[in-house]
Amino acid sequence: MITAPPERSTLGFDQDLFKRALDFAAWAHGDQTVPGSGFPYVVHVTKVAMEVIAATEGDPRPERNLAVACALLHDTVEDCRPEARSEVRSRLKAEFGVAVAAGVEALSKDHRLPKAAAMADSLVRLKAQPAAVRLVKLADRITNLERPPPDWTPDKRRAYREEARLILRELTGSSPPLEHRLRQKIEAYSEHC
Repeated sequence: MITAPPERSTLGFDQDLFKRALDFAAWAHGDQTVPGSGFPYVVHVTKVAMEVIAATEGDPRPERNLAVACALLHDTVEDCRPEARSEVRSRLKAEFGVAVAAGVEALSKDHRLPKAAAMADSLVRLKAQPAAVRLVKLADRITNLERPPPDWTPDKRRAYREEARLILRELTGSSPPLEHRLRQKIEAYSEHC
């Protein structure tokens, strides 16, 4: 007797979704590299996804597959060429659905706004999203608090650390494990300031 495969729970890990999202991210980021490292940009988004996967293991609150997909795709709109944004947005929605597309949009800063206003705007939009999307922002900043690019001035490094503190304050309650890890990373980043 052949039985249907079991339904995937919201906590189950969908490997096929992970692979599709990683492939999409590789396409969208093309030959882009992680600033200051030379690594292909998909290394960054994979690190963000790893933080999400570790933080959501056994946690019944966030929808894990939404969080992982958004982690892998979070910079596809923000970092693509301006003339490609419309195509990327359309493909995201068609290939991953409305929830993922909305999550990626909330995680994307509006380049038309000044830097500080763009972060504030993104945080407001993130607060309207499920916790699964908000925790991606925490994971992204954890990953970005590695060694800063060598050309960053001490003032830019301090401002980046302060922005991390703002993200932590604004998104507290989204993921206690990631909030704890971000606090640790902020403290450790002080050596670069």
